[in-house]
Amino acid sequence: MNVDITFLGAAESVTGSRFLIKTDGFTFLFDCGLFQGLKELRVRNRHPFPIPAAEIDAVVISHAHIDHTGYLPKLVKEGFNGPIYCTKPTADLIEILLLDSAKLQEEEAAFAKKKGYSKHADPQPLYTEEDARSVFPLIKTVAYNEITSLCPHIKFNYQDAGHLLGSAITEVWIKGDYQEKKLVFSGDIGRYQQAMLRQPSAIRKADILIIESTYGNKVNPYTDPEIDLTRIVNDAVKRNGVLLIPAFAVGRTQGLLYYLRKLMKENKIPSVPIYIDSPMAISATHLFFKYADYHLLGDAVKEFAQEIESNEIIFTKTVEESKAINDVKSHAIIISSSGMMTGGRIIHHLSQRLDNPNDTLLIPGYQAEGTRGRDLLENKPTLRMFGMDIPVKCKIEKMMTMSGHADQEELFRWMSQFDESPKQVFTVHGEGQDIHAYAKAIADKFGWHVQVPTYREEFRLFGGI
Repeated sequence: MNVDITFLGAAESVTGSRFLIKTDGFTFLFDCGLFQGLKELRVRNRHPFPIPAAEIDAVVISHAHIDHTGYLPKLVKEGFNGPIYCTKPTADLIEILLLDSAKLQEEEAAFAKKKGYSKHADPQPLYTEEDARSVFPLIKTVAYNEITSLCPHIKFNYQDAGHLLGSAITEVWIKGDYQEKKLVFSGDIGRYQQAMLRQPSAIRKADILIIESTYGNKVNPYTDPEIDLTRIVNDAVKRNGVLLIPAFAVGRTQGLLYYLRKLMKENKIPSVPIYIDSPMAISATHLFFKYADYHLLGDAVKEFAQEIESNEIIFTKTVEESKAINDVKSHAIIISSSGMMTGGRIIHHLSQRLDNPNDTLLIPGYQAEGTRGRDLLENKPTLRMFGMDIPVKCKIEKMMTMSGHADQEELFRWMSQFDESPKQVFTVHGEGQDIHAYAKAIADKFGWHVQVPTYREEFRLFGGI
């Protein structure tokens, strides 16, 4: 039996996670994500899938983030009709995220048509809410440490990745005519010190390792997020302005809420209103209560749930409620998505706040190349939105202490737990020179054979097994 892999995304780019595994008689896709960021990446979302979607027998999902799941509606629309495997929290999050993604795409296409800033006379969304809903009947949920058969010769197992509620490291065993081989997909690896999620699980053996590298060439030492938040919030209030935080609706928003409420209760920051302006974040927050067994807070999450109902935390569900926040001029915190400022309600808040020198924008995590967030981190004087260049006059703060990604030292710590060296390692989910430097660092430290795959590059993992 031969086993081949084709890297259809997250190859020399951070987003668009899609890895196609072909064996004799069975083909599956690991992750099915959207490309985000640079236009040259985003246009790939519009391309036909490289093979007929109906030829894919199954999809295995590592976690719910859109760069790992956001292409599912288009794949189904193109003819895929097999099972989609993920953990239970991931299944619930997929429903929230895909419906939100479809809604945003429909709204943005309509807005572009109305304002006339699209090159297309009739701009269309990549997929609709109806397309997103067609995904949900195909989902099959799997628990951590529950070995599941994809077919008679392929089985897989999920272990906790510590990156997001329900996120998984995935072990895949492929049994040939003569021997069995093991692939490990790291997915996105979480940090070893975090408030809500567990440490990433240790893996002891792999013949082939596909390892993420979002922070693979960066050292981001852990510091207590409360230190940064205390300083930034107090400064924003002192400036008599509003603190705007673009945050991923799932994971980052809940972590921010946890810390902000804790600091308010301890009188380290003023008790000011916190607006959660993201329907998706609101829904995701309740999933942290539903799946208390999947994170560290456990019973403490019940107290957190009660705190959520406090007067300081305001959930804005409707568009009218969101627009009303524009009237808030000072002494408030707004948390809105998307986290990389690629779409969603945060764009409207940016258009209102960027040119106000009293306001503060806090960027609380990684920003991919080509996103508005990266432009702001690189001190661009203006930001392009709705066909206009908005001047950046507000104070820009950044805080990397709440990243959901392991840094280089933590990734090395995770890899050091292998009892024997993988025969082949592929680095994915990285960009530019960083991913190549990371690959070299792995090879230098562990003596492993490491390659950086390119977009649509194919490799034979095993021959004649």
